[in-house]
Amino acid sequence: MNTSRLPLAGSLLGFLFMLSSCVSTRKSVYFADQNDEVLLSTISIPEPVIQNNDLLSISVSSLNPQASSVFNMPNLSYANTTTAQGTPVQAGGYLVNPEGYIQFPILGAIKAAGLTENQLRTQIVKSLVDKKLLLDPIVTVRHLNFKVTVLGEVAHPTVINVPNEKITMLEALGLAGDITIYGKRDNVMLIREEAGKKTIKRLNLNSTELLSSPYYYLRSNDIVYVEPNKAKVAGSSRATQLLPIVLSGLSFAAIVVDRLTR
Repeated sequence: MNTSRLPLAGSLLGFLFMLSSCVSTRKSVYFADQNDEVLLSTISIPEPVIQNNDLLSISVSSLNPQASSVFNMPNLSYANTTTAQGTPVQAGGYLVNPEGYIQFPILGAIKAAGLTENQLRTQIVKSLVDKKLLLDPIVTVRHLNFKVTVLGEVAHPTVINVPNEKITMLEALGLAGDITIYGKRDNVMLIREEAGKKTIKRLNLNSTELLSSPYYYLRSNDIVYVEPNKAKVAGSSRATQLLPIVLSGLSFAAIVVDRLTR
């Protein structure tokens, strides 16, 4: 066997591997078409719309703390959740049932699904005043389960809980460890469910159009999926095909070396 040809063959194989896995660096950069500029913010932050199975925090206060306290006792029997470690816990809050209602103390069943937090707050205040239960009540409504999911070619696929109910696409990707070099930044999929309908939108993060897109701010229960690019798919396929060959070659080489050293 001519051992002098081994380095040349190895270099040739390495060059072919690098050539086949070459990826355009332009496609791996956010906002590649953006120069220095001041952009005016024209996107309003979407107000969360309450949906079935949402968990709400509703607090009531007034000049009479004792009279208000009865309205700050959420229905815990429907608020069982599970932590990331699999431990069941009981969270305080009002669960919107499959029919879209919450069970509120004294007021009874209140339609919540389809309303914004502000609309539900206004409705509860009006009911408390009309029934003369409280004078000048202050009601606060917040989501307890505002979350988005990031999957695919990111460093840490995860479900992100958003306490302040405001998160952008870029923030979500950052919290997931950013897109890897194998992710398609020009074809990120956003899955959004509203009013029983699922909307699927493809977004190009190489373009500055995202900054003025209505999908720049994410909504509760949005799912972001980053597809792998051709280099990742080809690399995975190549590794799957070459691994048995490499292992067989190593086994054969071990047998030859063993025979020669005897």
